[in-house]
Amino acid sequence: QVQLVESGGGLAQAGGSLRLSCAASGRFFRISTMSWYRQAPGKQRELVASVTGGGLANYVDAVKGRFVISRDNHTTTTLQMSNLKSEDTGVYYCACSLNPNGITDAWGRGTQVTVLS
Repeated sequence: QVQLVESGGGLAQAGGSLRLSCAASGRFFRISTMSWYRQAPGKQRELVASVTGGGLANYVDAVKGRFVISRDNHTTTTLQMSNLKSEDTGVYYCACSLNPNGITDAWGRGTQVTVLS
């Protein structure tokens, strides 16, 4: 069992920055990939960024050049969001996969990010 807890988020002006963190705890041997998803009102949840244990990062096109995901240690990931836009508004969820098979094994409860234009 893995538990994920997000922190950070909140309100920001367009063009501003916010930082999200996610920490994993529980009984597991290793976490393969940690990811951030977001869900805007009335829209489906979408993958924003992911990072492997080796530090390989991937981003959705909409956030490339503005967001940076990092793997601070084996159980923590951070999403640094800069040059925020109103369309970045949504609930951000941390997720993780224990194996490199792409299957999500745990989700956090989510943290609200609101960008004011």
